[in-house]
Amino acid sequence: MAASPLEVRTLSDRLMEVVRDMILSGAIPPDVPIRQDALAADLNVSKIPLREALVRLEQDGLVVSHANRGFFVRGMSATEAEEIYELRLKLEPEATAQASLAANEEQRAAAQRVLAELDAAAAAHLPSVGPLNRAFHMALTQPGGRILTAEITARLHVMADRYVRKHLENKDRHVTAAAEHHEILQAWLDRDAKTVRRLVAEHLEHTLRDLREEFGQTGTAPAVAGRSRRRA
Repeated sequence: MAASPLEVRTLSDRLMEVVRDMILSGAIPPDVPIRQDALAADLNVSKIPLREALVRLEQDGLVVSHANRGFFVRGMSATEAEEIYELRLKLEPEATAQASLAANEEQRAAAQRVLAELDAAAAAHLPSVGPLNRAFHMALTQPGGRILTAEITARLHVMADRYVRKHLENKDRHVTAAAEHHEILQAWLDRDAKTVRRLVAEHLEHTLRDLREEFGQTGTAPAVAGRSRRRA
């Protein structure tokens, strides 16, 4: 029996998530052709839904296609990191501040639960750290009722995931990140929008500064204007 449109769409959604996680974890490396035949066989699917998933990932900015060459994972760059974090700085501090005022008890409990899961995954060095980091930040942003802002922020978080992982590679940065997360969450639970706005901006700026160091851009990359440079 042929699959219904709903079933096909669900398969495409699931494939997109699986392939996206493979890209973000580095299981599919950048700058080499994605071997669709081999990948489809590994995932036990046909090439048609896999290609649909790759097209959607191209729309999300994780994959690029070249005529007669196929799909490639986009490489990471200092320029892209700057742009992603500049956009997050424009959207996320205000969105999170507004969400802190709008969140109901269920949403507040969900944010606390996700952070506990993130802390446990980070302590165990589990690959779920990336998705849980995204989930935590989105849990703090979505209650604001600003649907378009939440959608754009979610996409930026996907694009930022590889850079977050790079940021956390060394120097015990995960300890500092965890402390910043807890400070942000406490202000968010206190509905202290002004403090939330400041802490989220500082958290993002801290990550961006570390990335500049990783890419050798310290002192040369354009700074994000109008923000303090204090570590949260």
